[in-house]
Amino acid sequence: MLADRRVDAGIDLDGSFFEEVPASGLGGGRPFLMLGTDAEHHPGSLDTSWDAGWRHLDGWKRWLTVEGSGHFTFTDLPVLAEQLGLPVDPAAPLSGTRSAQITRAYTAAFLDQHLRGRPQPLLDGPTPGNPEVVFQRP
Repeated sequence: MLADRRVDAGIDLDGSFFEEVPASGLGGGRPFLMLGTDAEHHPGSLDTSWDAGWRHLDGWKRWLTVEGSGHFTFTDLPVLAEQLGLPVDPAAPLSGTRSAQITRAYTAAFLDQHLRGRPQPLLDGPTPGNPEVVFQRP
């Protein structure tokens, strides 16, 4: 997003910010969604890049974590492992099916709201249908 102004919105799915967000922000108030594990990416966690990045994001932003998730929760790996009968990460008890549902729902809502201009109440705060999702920063 820093290098290419054509990128209208950004999502970090459980990754560290390898490039520091400048104090001036990403420019243009572009929206950003941070979605990650509660264990690794809650405020004050060991990955300090999320705290630092959050402070400098200058557009619409949300910081969400998912209880019971692991680093691979936000990929296809849990779904595929489940379908193949392979063990899933014991430190991440969230099922592959549920992992995919959460990841798809929140990324789709974010993209629909910010790229298609369709308001998405899912991004406004916690919902009974998604008790695993914690709004760290609204």
